[in-house]
Amino acid sequence: MAVAERLAEIRERAAEACRQAGRRASDVRVIGVTKYGDVDAAREVLAAGCLDLGESRPQELCRKAMALSGTVPAPRWHLIGHLQRNKVRRTIEMVDLIHTLDSQRLLAAIDEEAARRGCVCEALVEVNLAADASRTGASEAEARELVAAANAHPHVRIRGLMGMASVPEGDDASGQARRQFAALRELRDRLQSEWSADTLTELSMGMSGDYVEAILEGATMVRIGSALFQ
Repeated sequence: MAVAERLAEIRERAAEACRQAGRRASDVRVIGVTKYGDVDAAREVLAAGCLDLGESRPQELCRKAMALSGTVPAPRWHLIGHLQRNKVRRTIEMVDLIHTLDSQRLLAAIDEEAARRGCVCEALVEVNLAADASRTGASEAEARELVAAANAHPHVRIRGLMGMASVPEGDDASGQARRQFAALRELRDRLQSEWSADTLTELSMGMSGDYVEAILEGATMVRIGSALFQ
């Protein structure tokens, strides 16, 4: 099956989940995660009508962004993997949205580089939904601190939160994912209320195996990789 056919199936399932949740299909953006393929694969996803492309590694994002430079319509690049501070300078040049802001030091580094460039960098705070020390992401308390600290970093605009469900255990994988996604949505809603932050509108949650559950719990972006290519 071609990428375009797989994308159509994914969008159909996403639209059905939106209907079940009383939402519009346009409320959810599908991000085509191109880490599973080369530049030609990324070009195929773009040609299928998916303008939002995601990469886990900054250097691979930059490589593909440069290769697709000048493409019409232009892709919007999302960094969905961990960002080290020494990769900030090159990444900001290429990325439209960073999904993985998870520390005060990274926030300061992004703000400094964006100020140097005279731009505002948009980002999501990554939250460690599983509270697993082996995974990246901020705790709930750290996420609160990052949203608060953004006021002192005018060249970073925090648009919302990002999270990944933990590895399923037992027979209730769907329910487990939904509970974690619901917790992320509730945290986002509390932060919106506490800070009167009308810019905290995005929830990046859900991947190939659980994007339906994520949409049912309020995802505005789902990150789809393996389902597009396998």
